[in-house]
Amino acid sequence: MCTRILRNMYAEMRNPVRFKAMNQQLSKLQERLTLEDEAEQRFYEVKLLSIYRIRARQFLMQQLPLHLEHLENLHKKVKSYNTFYYLYVTKLSREEAIGNYQEIIKITADTEREWQQGRINQKRFDKRFNNYMSVYAHLRCRKAVEGLKLAEEYFKDFHYSSGNWFYYLETYFMLAVHARQYEHAFDLLSQARKNPYYGKQRSAAQQRWELYETYLLFVRSETSPLKMRQFAQFVQTVPDYSRDKQGYNVAILILQFLYFLRRRDIEGLLARLEGLRKYEQRHLRDPATLRSQLFFRMLLMTVKENFVPEACEKKTAPLLERLRAAPQPGEAYGEIEIIPYEDLWELTLGILQQLAATQVANEQAAQRSRVM
Repeated sequence: MCTRILRNMYAEMRNPVRFKAMNQQLSKLQERLTLEDEAEQRFYEVKLLSIYRIRARQFLMQQLPLHLEHLENLHKKVKSYNTFYYLYVTKLSREEAIGNYQEIIKITADTEREWQQGRINQKRFDKRFNNYMSVYAHLRCRKAVEGLKLAEEYFKDFHYSSGNWFYYLETYFMLAVHARQYEHAFDLLSQARKNPYYGKQRSAAQQRWELYETYLLFVRSETSPLKMRQFAQFVQTVPDYSRDKQGYNVAILILQFLYFLRRRDIEGLLARLEGLRKYEQRHLRDPATLRSQLFFRMLLMTVKENFVPEACEKKTAPLLERLRAAPQPGEAYGEIEIIPYEDLWELTLGILQQLAATQVANEQAAQRSRVM
């Protein structure tokens, strides 16, 4: 814009030398702007496709290599901040969608180093986004302890009045849960609830925090009776499947199953068992959902083996090995594991052992009463 104004002014001033120089400069800048506009258009096409549901995002995965190649070529020609940014975010989106979180850790570390060296515009680049993606990638590639340290370090950069504060806190919270630091997770949950802007969050976001709290209450069953009543109410009233809870439907189904298992509510358990089967048949056919498929089968095995902990542990051992070896699904495919399935299975076996011990104690008490 400035070059165009100068060119026009030199024309009005009848200064041909400077007019010609500005005209040449303007021509180069317009060329550059055209390429930047092309990169911007490609970037927003990818971004628009990524908001659709899982099947559309899977189609996007087939197109992403071409989009990335085009953006890389444009950045080589222009080497501007704009082309860097479009390429950088699209790379992160691609790796996130396919579940290559180790590569995201590398990209964010390289970007941090280039920012420190001044090779990236420090006034324009929002380092908080880079930090968030690094922390999130640590969560998804099972580096919870390392990620938790980074989350604590970066948290100070997010102001509590920002919507990004809540997004970041969710990841921070999940890292604490995955690292089995449940007290820390409760503290973070409390921070979210005490934030004066909590009530202004979308209802879907508030429901996610409710689901997180419910999982924590389930793990820490020694919580107060009032909290446990709230827990029971939530588990029994939340819908088994909802489009609004995309990414969390498996977590809800699993929590409901474990709730009825702990209560040894056979009727409720069988109803949830059917729900697990239907959901697996309809929504877990893709190979990328292997972890959820395996864990569903492990839960089903508890019913087949009549809740005998030793038999369940033995029969599910091959499934557990496959679960440990299975990669984390990408965002284009996956459901969120609020608590890792390996930890949930350990918890499930603990519930079965408690039930077996209670049953033995009840049988012994019944025998004593008959003798008396």
